[in-house]
Amino acid sequence: MPRTSEEIIAHAEELAQRIQQEDRPVPGDRRDLRCLTDLREAVRSRADAEQRIIETVTAAREGGYSWASIGSQLGTSGEAARQRYGHCVPH
Repeated sequence: MPRTSEEIIAHAEELAQRIQQEDRPVPGDRRDLRCLTDLREAVRSRADAEQRIIETVTAAREGGYSWASIGSQLGTSGEAARQRYGHCVPH
């Protein structure tokens, strides 16, 4: 189900907090926490990228581009693009 950019960003922040709370180092724990830090950053980057996609899809629609053209750039069909991002575009 499509999510709004606010939901995606909130989810990224929730995951980051969960990682911080659940995986605090304990004495004697020798695991490398860089992978979790990298994961948290990747989730944030994905949320930022999704927000940029929403903004550019909106601009493309406002600029008169078809869903087929947008879908082509996203690597999907126009219908799939409309289903995923149509709720984000003002009518």
